[in-house]
Amino acid sequence: QAQLVESGGGSVQAGGSLRLSCAASGHTYSSYCMGWFRQAPGKEREAVATTKINGEKFYSMSVRGRFTISQDNANDVLYLQMDDLKPEDTAIYTCAAGDLGFCTGGVDPSSFHEYNHWGQGTQVTVSS
Repeated sequence: QAQLVESGGGSVQAGGSLRLSCAASGHTYSSYCMGWFRQAPGKEREAVATTKINGEKFYSMSVRGRFTISQDNANDVLYLQMDDLKPEDTAIYTCAAGDLGFCTGGVDPSSFHEYNHWGQGTQVTVSS
C-alpha cells in the first residue's frame, strides 16, 4: 500500500521560505504524475506544482517564479521549495502521485483524477 507523508510545513513571515518534503513508502517514484496541491479554508483545492515522469514541470500562475518542484528518485522524496512566501499562500499542502499509466500534466483541476495516492497534508501559515 503506497503511503505519502509530508513534512516541512510551519509558520513563516511574508518574504520567507519553506521547503516541503514528501516521502513515499511502499511505493517508488515511477509515478506518471506527481504534484503538490493546496487548499485554504473555504476554497477549492488547487494544484500549485506538478511534474510528469518525463521531467516536465508545471506551476500555477500564483506561484510561478517563487516555488520549485523537484524530486530525489533515489530516495523517493518529492520536494517543494517555496520562496518569497505571501499570506495568500497560507493553506494545507498535500503531495500526490499517480500511477494509473497516464498523465496529461498541468495544474488544471481536470487532471486531478490522474492522482490516486494522496498524503495527509501539512499546514503552511504565512503572516504579514
